[in-house]
Amino acid sequence: MLVLEQHWRLAAACRSVEPDIFFPLSSSGRSLDQIDRAKEVCAGCRVRAECLAFALRTNQVHGVWGGLTEEERLSLARDALRASASAKSHAAVPGAVSGQSVIFP
Repeated sequence: MLVLEQHWRLAAACRSVEPDIFFPLSSSGRSLDQIDRAKEVCAGCRVRAECLAFALRTNQVHGVWGGLTEEERLSLARDALRASASAKSHAAVPGAVSGQSVIFP
């Protein structure tokens, strides 16, 4: 269920949790425990999709948002860009027949 943009934060499961767990200092050592705990909170959150969409739309570079770390969000964004570029490169060329190669001089 999508919640209105301006209200999704009010329904977030993280509102009742120490915010520091969502912003670990690194991606190794004890910080891994923080990341795991943050992801547990996110897993049970009913506005996880809205949170992740917000993080991607606003280019949040720190913290766990929508259950994903900075690195995971970056990877997701890269995959989306690759898929978009691939779809554009495979777009139909006027006059071409599906399945045939078109050679440009």
